[in-house]
Amino acid sequence: MYPAPAATDLVELVIPCLNEETALPALLAAVPSGWAVVVVDNGSRDRTAEVARRAGATVVHEDQPGYGAAVHRGLLAATREIVVVLDGDGSIRPDDLRSLVDAVADGSADLCCGARQPVTRAAWPAHARWGNRVLAAVLSAALGLDLHDIAPVRVARRAALLDLAIADRRFGYPLETLLRARAAGWRITEQPITYHPRDGGQSKVTGSIRGTVRALRDFCGVLVAHRELLRRRSR
Repeated sequence: MYPAPAATDLVELVIPCLNEETALPALLAAVPSGWAVVVVDNGSRDRTAEVARRAGATVVHEDQPGYGAAVHRGLLAATREIVVVLDGDGSIRPDDLRSLVDAVADGSADLCCGARQPVTRAAWPAHARWGNRVLAAVLSAALGLDLHDIAPVRVARRAALLDLAIADRRFGYPLETLLRARAAGWRITEQPITYHPRDGGQSKVTGSIRGTVRALRDFCGVLVAHRELLRRRSR
């Protein structure tokens, strides 16, 4: 069941980008009709901003490096009620996210996340898949949730997301979103999403062991910062 036209008019994609000029044309061409798009250029050295503008997206710039900084800037720039946070590398197709939007639009979830289902082994290297799986299992046990991925795609109402006051500005941002949403009593659901190899270049996280270790370091920092919340949930 796809969103009704009225709900479609409420949706805005927030796409944090760093050097994604290769992936953006196909990604933006696949955005469902009626959805608005904000592309956040997080210091790209290529034509990311130009390509995004040419495709009809609103482009804003965030000088502070970091995934969380770019996402936060995009949320501030967005104007519609429901936001979909999506990477700009083309690994996830926007048209596959309609059911996640449905869950938030019809009130069955406050936060609906995507759980990646890779189409090939190359789409999600073993070192990154293993680290994500372990962290998702730990987080599920601590928060009483059934998670299989650390929310690479997140759909929620924009104002509510901003009210969570997420502080992380690096790769720990998705994890802190889950922690704060759970603490706020949100209904958190997860749906499988098809995960493709990225379009051009190398992923900042999964493309290397170094990138994955850096992301896990940021995740651990968030867990330490929120250890009291996790301790309360485990009692």
